[in-house]
Amino acid sequence: MASTSGLQRRRGAAAHAPPSPNVAVEEDAPIVSSGARSAAAIERSSGSGSLNRIDPSSGHQVAYDPRDLVDLGEERTCPRLTLMEEVFLLGLKDTQGFLSLWNDKLSYTLRGCILMELALRGRIGIAKGGSQRPMCISDGLIQLYNAKMTGDPLLDETLRSIQQAPATSLGDWIDLLSGENWNVMRVNMQLKQVRERIAKGLVEKGILRTEKRNFLLFDMPTHPLVDMSAKDAVRRRVYALTLSQGLHGPSLYKDEKQDTTVTLPVTRSVCMLCTALCADVLENVLRHLSAQVREQVLQHVEKLVREFGRWPMVPDAPGGGLPPRSSIEMHAASSAPARMLSRRQNKPSMGVSPADLVLAMRAEYEQVGVKSAFEVVAGVLEVLGRMESLV
Repeated sequence: MASTSGLQRRRGAAAHAPPSPNVAVEEDAPIVSSGARSAAAIERSSGSGSLNRIDPSSGHQVAYDPRDLVDLGEERTCPRLTLMEEVFLLGLKDTQGFLSLWNDKLSYTLRGCILMELALRGRIGIAKGGSQRPMCISDGLIQLYNAKMTGDPLLDETLRSIQQAPATSLGDWIDLLSGENWNVMRVNMQLKQVRERIAKGLVEKGILRTEKRNFLLFDMPTHPLVDMSAKDAVRRRVYALTLSQGLHGPSLYKDEKQDTTVTLPVTRSVCMLCTALCADVLENVLRHLSAQVREQVLQHVEKLVREFGRWPMVPDAPGGGLPPRSSIEMHAASSAPARMLSRRQNKPSMGVSPADLVLAMRAEYEQVGVKSAFEVVAGVLEVLGRMESLV
């Protein structure tokens, strides 16, 4: 309904909307009238609701986009960089400011990182009963659990596509977002210019800068690294999981702001490490190592991709991997001492073992995790592990 000033209310307040079992649907809310309250108080009371508010100083209606409002709760629990930004930085040449022209795996992997990031933020998950084959979690159908925008253009565009599309499996979603699907009716779901959009996002965060470079006859934009500490923090997480056998989850994101407590730090670090290998950018941060050590690290991460790219994750770990086994299943597993002895003998010579990682991830799962989010992680790693036959 148009007001006297010609403005219309297009979106309602999420705070006043009735809860939905699957999707957070926003309902229309009444326009907040002016009064003794300040403009800031009016904005707080309306939240992300009405697009109109009254400015007490002028008496005029002010229109705003509720998606521009910052979710302070999520900002304090999510790291500064998303998964796709971390993988992008690992592949970026620091001074030249561009990615390898011969890397045909990075773009496909970045689409998988987008789905992982949405799952870790509680936006999407695997629908219950969606997977027909238990050993192939990537066949599970993606379900939207929270349609609230994140503020990241790539994540929000993917959310809108998932919200508007029919039920689709996780593997098919990666293909659709990558443009690897031959369905002409859904070609509009492809995410375009992902690398350039990630670079622009990092420029806005002050991590990269934009400059023009001449390549033969053409001027191309490049994005050299400005804030080296951001990439160093990602490198340290890689080294913490590959060159050390000890693990301290809270220290993985110690470089974040003081008021930020990142949830699922071990899970996020494992996702970053495994996707960096699948994107063919992990070796960029291992060049200072000897050839023998570098090969051992790559073999260790390949094993992590295999163990975490299935559901349940690391099923041979003590306690049954992730999700945790029931007490009956654990009792049956404890009656196989030969398998336990074999696992102890196969402990890696370097890097945190899959059993230790899944133990830390199990603690995160029991504290704040959601089963369907971890299923998405397993499904994405399963698809990326088969990349050689897909790309």
